[in-house]
Amino acid sequence: MKLEIIFENKEIIVVNKPAGIIVNRSQTVSGQTLQDEIAMYLGLRGQDLGIGERAGIVHRLDRETSGLILVAKSEKSFEKLQEQFKNRKVEKEYVALVHGHIKDEKVEIKNKIVRIGKFGKFGIAHYRQEGKEAESLVVKNSNLQFKQNNFKSILEKGDFNKIRRRYLEKNAMFYSLVSVFPKTGRTHQIRVHLKHFGNPVVSDSIYAPSKLLSFDSYWCPRLFLHAKSIKFVDPQTNKEMSFTQEIPSALGVVLKHLEIII
Repeated sequence: MKLEIIFENKEIIVVNKPAGIIVNRSQTVSGQTLQDEIAMYLGLRGQDLGIGERAGIVHRLDRETSGLILVAKSEKSFEKLQEQFKNRKVEKEYVALVHGHIKDEKVEIKNKIVRIGKFGKFGIAHYRQEGKEAESLVVKNSNLQFKQNNFKSILEKGDFNKIRRRYLEKNAMFYSLVSVFPKTGRTHQIRVHLKHFGNPVVSDSIYAPSKLLSFDSYWCPRLFLHAKSIKFVDPQTNKEMSFTQEIPSALGVVLKHLEIII
């Protein structure tokens, strides 16, 4: 992995993380992480974990999610940026492609999130369950459907039986491209909220129904979730800063299978 730096000054670095890369080191993680790459870039040696014991990385993205991440180059900036996240002052926008059509132009989802089991899966807290407050604003950009020829081609590639074909014709033809503005930062928040709303993210290996996931794998090789933009206050100058990184070309190719429904 080559570190892709979008912006850098004396206090911060803005990095574009590719999909498939874990952000932070841990005892259960093998292979190169974003933290390893940043540590090398900053010249950290041996057991020196750097600022915050994670090379100054201020927040996280899921392994499967691509997009913008903030890194602090001083303890003071690290603390100030963390405080902005804690107080919900950082504005983030994600782009997601989801199964099914979302009818409303805007949807606010407010549901507590809890861990399910021991394998890093999360879900919506039910009555009397304790969970963490989570809030997301979903804005519909467009409703889409599969181009007929592309859909037929994928059905042929997948060699699906008649029962599965009927299921896919009903459930895998229609999509919505959305922007999601999370007001909190819970693990898997966007993915859990969209799944609970009835519109799982395309190629979500954890939360998409298995019948849809097997179909997704033929045309969308990764989770269609990208951290597109981030807005915050510069910890040194106190001026507002914002950065945008459009979806990777691999996701742009995915969208070519679909057409907008007016």
